[in-house]
Amino acid sequence: MSSTSGVEREKLVSKLPPPLRQSLKVRAAQLNTDVQDAVTAGIQTWRTHMEPLPAIETAGAESFGTWLPTGLYDGFKRDCATRGVSYIQGLAQSVALWLEQNPADDEATPARRIIVCNQKGGVGKTAVTAGLAQAFAEDHRGLLSVGGKTDNTAELAQTVAHPGLRVLMVDYDPQGHLSHQLGLKVIPAGSESLITHMINREQVRTHLIELTVRIGDTRFGDRLRILPAAFDAFLLDSGLTMFRGPRHAALERALSPLEEHFDVIVIDSPPSLGLAMDAAIYYGRRRDSEKLGASGLVIPVEAEDTSAQAYGMLINQVHSLATDYDIEVEQLGLVVNKYDSRRGYIATSSLEKWKNLGTPPVLAVIGDLKEQREAVRLQKPLLAYSPESDQAHHMREIARRLA
Repeated sequence: MSSTSGVEREKLVSKLPPPLRQSLKVRAAQLNTDVQDAVTAGIQTWRTHMEPLPAIETAGAESFGTWLPTGLYDGFKRDCATRGVSYIQGLAQSVALWLEQNPADDEATPARRIIVCNQKGGVGKTAVTAGLAQAFAEDHRGLLSVGGKTDNTAELAQTVAHPGLRVLMVDYDPQGHLSHQLGLKVIPAGSESLITHMINREQVRTHLIELTVRIGDTRFGDRLRILPAAFDAFLLDSGLTMFRGPRHAALERALSPLEEHFDVIVIDSPPSLGLAMDAAIYYGRRRDSEKLGASGLVIPVEAEDTSAQAYGMLINQVHSLATDYDIEVEQLGLVVNKYDSRRGYIATSSLEKWKNLGTPPVLAVIGDLKEQREAVRLQKPLLAYSPESDQAHHMREIARRLA
């Protein structure tokens, strides 16, 4: 038993979908409320709510525990049985009710900044950047209005992670794979680009938003844009070496004017240990008053040894920056990409090692399937080309877990 404010409490052990759990944690922090008190209030409201409540998707729900006043859990379970719902569904509805009835303050929140990175090339950073951004921008309402609907369209709409966020993809890799895969050309040398806005701002004449390009598809509406790669990015490290301002903040200085136009900014990073990568990591740090889990690093890896070595190099770089500048950089999670158990012991044992890390969590394990390669060949977004593929569902899964 636990006692808080003189009230005897008993442990509740159940499961809760990760997005609801994250929203509960964040909202409780915003309102300066204990999670156990929020859940208590939600369950009490749910028990007195006589109108039918919509079912909540609980697939993938994970273990969740908190403390309730003595007797409330037993009464809650009796009500679940009477209403013919599982304990997990009843808890999910209770938390959703509390979130609905306890909105956050209307303070402006910064655009989330997700840095997709690893020091090893070829692990799928570009595929994860594009797929995750598309999953954030996808809207189930737009999905249901897409022509050529199938019997699975309504079911597919239920898997969409968000009601359509405004998303910017930034091709920060000088190789420009993200731009090429979406049918765009790299910005030529000498033209205004992200790079000139980082290190030659006195020479720029164009607002950076004007250099972004809309990714057109009904499911994304006008919400998904990309800032194409620049050929000059090959010289960024040397340019930052001579830069007179704070080099680690150069990317933030360039992108900050765009933040008011987007809810999420997803950056496809180069496989680098240089100054350009320092600037990306710094940009993804947790800002003052920003909620936990909002911004940080998503790290694609493979189930093999060299990927683990590259991960170690990245973490050393992150720790050095965090120490030097007294910042907090969250590792939001790992994506084990191009996994194939048929590759034997190396693959299966490596996957177990990634899962056993615990922190950061494995957000998804994505197989080496053909749809992504086909989408690249056709220069189409994966979620538009093959919305019902396993790879597309995994991208939505990642977006939901980062909600």
